[in-house]
Amino acid sequence: MQKGFSQYNGVTKPLPTQSQLAWQDMEYYFFMHFGPNTFTDLEWGKGTENAEVFDPQDLDCDQWCRIAKAAGAKGIIITAKHHDGFCLWPSKYSTHTVRESKWEDGKGDVLKELSESCKKYGLKFGVYLSPWDRNHPAYGTPAYNDVFVNMLKEIFTNYGPIWELWWDGANGEGPNGKKQVYDFARFTQVVRDLSPQTIIFSDIGPDARWCGNEKGFAGKTNWDLLNTAGFEPGAGAPPTDTLNQGNMYGQNWIPAECDVSIRPGWFYHKEEDSLVKNPQQLFDIYLKSVGRGANLILNVPPDRRGLITQYDSTSLMGFKKLREENFSNDLTNESKEYFVYNNNPIPIKTLNTGNSESFESITMTGIQSLEVAFNEPEKINCIVLKENLARGQNCAKFAIQLLNKDHQIIKTIDGTTIGHKRILTFPETETNFINLVVTDQKGFTKIYGLQAYLIDENLVEK
Repeated sequence: MQKGFSQYNGVTKPLPTQSQLAWQDMEYYFFMHFGPNTFTDLEWGKGTENAEVFDPQDLDCDQWCRIAKAAGAKGIIITAKHHDGFCLWPSKYSTHTVRESKWEDGKGDVLKELSESCKKYGLKFGVYLSPWDRNHPAYGTPAYNDVFVNMLKEIFTNYGPIWELWWDGANGEGPNGKKQVYDFARFTQVVRDLSPQTIIFSDIGPDARWCGNEKGFAGKTNWDLLNTAGFEPGAGAPPTDTLNQGNMYGQNWIPAECDVSIRPGWFYHKEEDSLVKNPQQLFDIYLKSVGRGANLILNVPPDRRGLITQYDSTSLMGFKKLREENFSNDLTNESKEYFVYNNNPIPIKTLNTGNSESFESITMTGIQSLEVAFNEPEKINCIVLKENLARGQNCAKFAIQLLNKDHQIIKTIDGTTIGHKRILTFPETETNFINLVVTDQKGFTKIYGLQAYLIDENLVEK
């Protein structure tokens, strides 16, 4: 073992599952709100809408997937059933479904078409299934939990594999005037039995959590850990600031997912065609979600034709172009990387290989630093850090020092958590050296990425 390299085989619990690690690598994917609300201009349907209102005559799930793929999104989660109770598949356990609609003479099945299109285009397929049901007569009675379980079984049996299951804790009165007592433990066990690898999302997981807002922003401090004892999805969830930041000593590995819509609303409304978020706004959201160690689920609602509009697709392609242009030239490719241990620099050969399990998944003991030495002075305004999470999330505080040719500090950038990915932006600075020091940690932090970029100054996080 070379001097200065620390061998640390311990772990800092809790730890992520392999499915959670793979999920965090997804980083960015689509949410798609679609249903009767698309045709009634409502956000929360009442459940009394005539099923015939749902009639997307030009529905083309291939178009959705082509756009998602071209935009760099890695999956799609569809609102299979929203609060109005309308099912986008012909469920045997409801009379408020595509079977009762005009679309395809009642023979259509959105879930079937989308799941097949996702396979065709190499995208992950996920489902939002609202526990609240404003239409079903059994809602508000113990029998409804059986209905919901049967719907889960239908979806997982007929449309799998399901990569992520999304549910919230919305809980209103049913047609009978009663509120439902959801059996989330039972729901979770059904999914575990049918599809153990599926990521289950809610306010408190068990596999991924809500970020505490619908703006798409994770906390600047963002632990993948959460304490859930005594909490439940919905009104019984932890405070939003806790959801936003996680718990440093949380007992459960439940990373954050940031949900936001490309439009002001979640369902399509024609009057919002001029209000689609522009590429620069989406890039800012990316910095504050993926750039803070969370995943970004961006809602892109199909219109009444059953298509993504040109307004949305144009913005999405612009967003993709900004990411490609600004993160295409890692300036550390023309540099040398070192451990600095007791002022003794030890070369590192393969940092930034993208392999978190490589030798150069550097263990930071707290008595050393990681240094990037540029061959010539470089102007930078963005640094990307990556932490190997397979053995736990450990970095609690770090400092990045930008130094001149004489190793004098020009600028210091302080941060807290790193997690899956931490993107830091700052005013353009010319530097000869970047020095990373982990100043507080739960266990030895493992770093496998330190990249530097000069991005468009207009995109630097405000």
